[in-house]
Formats: sequence, C-alpha cells, structure tokens
Amino acid sequence: MIERIYILENVEPVVFYGVNNANMQLIKTLFPKLRVVARGNVMKVIGEEEESVSFLKKIREIEKYCEEYNALPEEIILDIVKGNPLPAKQENVLIHGVNGKAIATRTENQQALVKSFETNDLVFAVGPAGTGKTFVAIALAVRALKNKEIRKIILSRPAVEAGEKLGFLPGEMKDKLDPYLQPLYDALLDMIPGTKLKEYMENHVIQIAPLAYMRGRTLNDAVIILDEAQNTTANQIKMFLTRLGTNAKMLVTGDITQIDLPSPASSGLVQAIHVLKGVKGIALIAFNQKDIVRHKLVQRIVEAYDQFNHSSLSEK
Repeated sequence: MIERIYILENVEPVVFYGVNNANMQLIKTLFPKLRVVARGNVMKVIGEEEESVSFLKKIREIEKYCEEYNALPEEIILDIVKGNPLPAKQENVLIHGVNGKAIATRTENQQALVKSFETNDLVFAVGPAGTGKTFVAIALAVRALKNKEIRKIILSRPAVEAGEKLGFLPGEMKDKLDPYLQPLYDALLDMIPGTKLKEYMENHVIQIAPLAYMRGRTLNDAVIILDEAQNTTANQIKMFLTRLGTNAKMLVTGDITQIDLPSPASSGLVQAIHVLKGVKGIALIAFNQKDIVRHKLVQRIVEAYDQFNHSSLSEK
C-alpha cells in the first residue's frame, strides 16, 4: 500500500467536488480499491501502485475538463473514467464561464475580432454600445490566460465621467476608481469564479487600473485591453499603445459616437485609427447596429439616434 498526494491547482474545489461532495462520492465508488480523502484542494490516495496510477491519470483528465468548462457534470466523470468519448465542442465558443456557461461569438464582426486577435498584436474594435466589443475582448484575454499563452491580463479605462459630475467620492484610491471600472469587473465575474478571480487579482495576474497608471510601464507576456478608448486624448492613447512589450497583445475598444471628453479636447481614438491605418500587425474591426446583442430595443435606440443626427446635419 502506498500513499500519494494530488493537489487541485487550476479549479475551484467546490465545483470539482460537486454539491454536497456528490462528484467526490462518485469518484470514490468508481475506484473501490482505493481510499481517497479530500480536503480543500488536496487529495490523499491510498492503495496499490497500479490502481493509484490509474486514479491519478483520470483525476488529471477530470481536472482539465473542469478547468476548461468551469463545470463538472457526473456524466462527464463517468465518461472520462470509463474512457468514453466526450461530447463534441460547440462552434465559436471562446471559453466556458461561471457554471459552465458557454461564451461564444454571436455575430460576424465578433468572429472577425477573434480572427484578427489571432493574427495581429494590436486590434481596434470600434462600434456602438451593446455590440459585445469589450466582452469578447475580455473573453479572448481569459482564454489566453487559461491556455497559458500569457501570464497576466491588464484592463484599463480612462476615468472620464459620462456627462455628469460625480463630485467627491469617499474611500481609498481603489474605492474612487471602482465605479469607472465596474463594467470590467462584471465581465470578469461572468467568466471566472469569484474566489479564483479574487486570487488572480491579489496575485496581480489580473490587473484593473485607470489609464493614468500605465505611464512608464512595459507590459510583457500579457493581453492588455483599453476600454472606452474614445475618451482618451491623443497623448494618452499614444502613451498607452507604446506600453506594448514582448509576447503581448493589445485590444482597444471604443464608441466614437459617445465621446465624453470636455471641449475642446478631441478623441485620441479617432486620431489613432487615422494615423495607424495600414500599419502591419494592426487591425480594425468596425462594429455596427447589426452586431448589437443586448435587448432588441438597444438596436432601435441606436438607429433612431443615428437617423436624428443625420437629419440634424442635413438641416444645417
């Protein structure tokens, strides 16, 4: 009889073990010759050499599935242990989010963003609200992190108020900036379990910071995302774009119809798209109303405002 230790490194123990330890109980019944004790992320296995080796091999496969899909149904455990083929993967799925939710591209331009990210180191994704620009960008970053293609994700936004004065905000610097960065947190919480996300952020694997904090940094081995880039000045976006380091990719998202910069400042995103047009290694994906994936009214609202703006211009 020998004793072996296995440590769950890449999954949430709660997800892996199942509700009321149902998954763990199933695994134990599938290996009746072994004594298995699990506590936290540590599993202790006691038994004969051959049986223990087989157990550990299957546990690695089960953990790999759980890591990829953020879920672990009992039927999957049975299929892996018995050597049955697993269900085919869905098309256009980028990652599986919390509770196994499939996060997939839903429009042609979202798919074009994915392909451009794979072949370019800098991609601009520009278009109206609700087209999934930021969500897909963050999903691409999380996928790269899960696949160990990078070591960190860096998310940034300019701290510009959307047409209203928020005034004094109490608390420390993080408390003051969180309202600006909340949409990024929301997307991450859809993709990464809360405790794992907290661990990533405490270890600076995922960093969320305002644009001003980017100055002077060289960002290597990372996916870097600048959201709401239409609210950057020319100097700010140039500073940000030149942070790109080795083995790094950058995604810049924005909506040039929603510029909140105080007059007379002009949008750095608009200038950057013009200046960098045609530069090798840089791509631009232009989203439109057909890509809106929020409530159906959002598309109608955007179209109505576009028509209003066009009619106002023609009257001048």
